[in-house]
Amino acid sequence: MSSDMAEAIRQLIQEKGFSEDSVKNSIENSIRAAYKKTYGTADNCEVRFADDLSEVTVWARKIVVDEVEDPVTEISLEDAKKMTQDCEVGDEMKIFIDPKTDFERSAVQTGKQSVHQSLTEIQKDSLYAEYKDKVGEIIIGYYQRERNETIYVDLGKVEGILPKKFQSEREVYHKNDRIKALITDVRKSASGLQIILSRTDPDFVRNILELEIPEIYDKTVEIFKIVREAGYRTKVAVYSHREDVDPVGACVGLKGVRIKNVISELEGEKVDVLKYDDDPRVFIKNALSPAEVTGVVILDEEKRQALAVVPENQFSLAIGKQGLNVRLANRLTDWSIDVKTEEQYESSDELIAESRKAAMDLFNDGDNDEISTVAELPGINPDVAELLSANNITEIEDFLAAEESGALNNIEGLSAEDIAAVKAIIDSSVEFVDEDGEEVSQEVAPSEESETADAPAGAAEEEYYECPECGAKITIDMTTCPNCGIGLSFEFEDGE
Repeated sequence: MSSDMAEAIRQLIQEKGFSEDSVKNSIENSIRAAYKKTYGTADNCEVRFADDLSEVTVWARKIVVDEVEDPVTEISLEDAKKMTQDCEVGDEMKIFIDPKTDFERSAVQTGKQSVHQSLTEIQKDSLYAEYKDKVGEIIIGYYQRERNETIYVDLGKVEGILPKKFQSEREVYHKNDRIKALITDVRKSASGLQIILSRTDPDFVRNILELEIPEIYDKTVEIFKIVREAGYRTKVAVYSHREDVDPVGACVGLKGVRIKNVISELEGEKVDVLKYDDDPRVFIKNALSPAEVTGVVILDEEKRQALAVVPENQFSLAIGKQGLNVRLANRLTDWSIDVKTEEQYESSDELIAESRKAAMDLFNDGDNDEISTVAELPGINPDVAELLSANNITEIEDFLAAEESGALNNIEGLSAEDIAAVKAIIDSSVEFVDEDGEEVSQEVAPSEESETADAPAGAAEEEYYECPECGAKITIDMTTCPNCGIGLSFEFEDGE
């Protein structure tokens, strides 16, 4: 093969950055493909490169035979002896093949296409490997053209793509303008390699800070988190590994020179640098800068909800235009922050106290104002309540009156244990008050009619006492309490 091919190989290596082996493999594969198209097989094809790549030759390996059955892989002894006398049947000879004369024209064209395609894939793979390692790094290119609001950037070897969603609203570009951007993704496509660029990613600011601030570059000061709304405001939380290094001061620089360089690169976007703190109250307070925060109240630690209290003249600053400042603070701290003025907080504090009291009243099981019937008693056995209701004992006062008169003992299916259980619930859950609001005994005295009706003749004037155990009414002639069953005895002092 002519030396022109060797010169072309050298140019590919030097200009395109291909490795020598990759180019040689591509050419060899294309020649073998052309050989196969001409002869039907490439198993006996051999491609040789000169050491200095000055020449590429093609050879066909053939076996010497007496009678040729396959002219592609075999050569007759007679024809072989014309080339060399030192041969015999069974030897392998290498026959020179000239692609220009021995290959079909279509085979040559196939070989060219194969080389072109192979070299294109090699170039794509080479560039992909090079730029894939640069994802997350900043690269500098030049404005080339714009199409459908997507900017195409000349990066030298390849073309970068800056989509509309990754462009800052503040920025406008013109032909040949210098563009510094972050490589966010590298993709292979049918048309070539796509290098996706961004100027809105928070990591773009991170890289700019590393370039401008030596303490961040050498990890003396570290960035905890960056949140950003490109074109408007960026918040950066930083902390220091050394007590003698102020992380915020290091980022701002003397007279603000360092942060000014960062703001300039962001086309005037506001940048808040604040100190990170493990205490969420302090961190939230810092995150709302430049507003001054009076205090921070943790409303719900599990749900990460907090309330920031600010002076009246700081409220608008804390919220920011269209809520931007507090929204970025939420994202930076991962807390849901509500901002109130001191006056609003005092008012809301009273409302919160009233709401809590109302909630306690609502769910308080001891709220006796609403309990008037036996069925409403907390923990009452439904069967017992139903049995009492069937005997016309629905109200709590009805139960107490029947219990005093002993009428409960006459209800079939109602045991002394059931009566005691209901009485215990009433004792613990119900409080009786008089019209003046003062507490009175839970005992309900039966009416004169009920006493005279239920008591034997002459018993209306009988004196009643309270059981020392359960408080039920007892008389002097009782030896046991009809309610709780405790034994009774009566002692009287002289003069009574």
